[in-house]
Amino acid sequence: MSQVLHIFQASSLFVGALSVREYLHEKAAESRHDEMSAYLMFIAGSVLFVGGVIETLFVAERVEWLSFVPIGFSTSPGCLLGLSLTLGGLALMVFGLAAGTYFARDRSWYIRQLHETNSAEGHHAIKRKRAKAKQAR
Repeated sequence: MSQVLHIFQASSLFVGALSVREYLHEKAAESRHDEMSAYLMFIAGSVLFVGGVIETLFVAERVEWLSFVPIGFSTSPGCLLGLSLTLGGLALMVFGLAAGTYFARDRSWYIRQLHETNSAEGHHAIKRKRAKAKQAR
């Protein structure tokens, strides 16, 4: 058994009104929700990024490229808007992907602990049944 399971069992079998298994299940569901929100942030960032690139290309009189980010030079405020959308979208994409990866790993950890808890409880149930069968003889 893992150290986390021992910590949960040593402190209490119940966290508030939840058992360890229910607690891990709820945390896995919460991580799944957070992961979906992070990937939605990535999608919103990609929409903003593409919108910013298109805005810059249409409004700017002269465009220079810094890697894959267009920087337009014009007196129009649309160039500043395009650059803001592009950089904001790029930031959302990077942070959304990083947060999604973090929450996916977090959820897999909770699922792994949940499987260990279930297997430990099943093992204890089998031992109890065998002990009862011996006593009945």
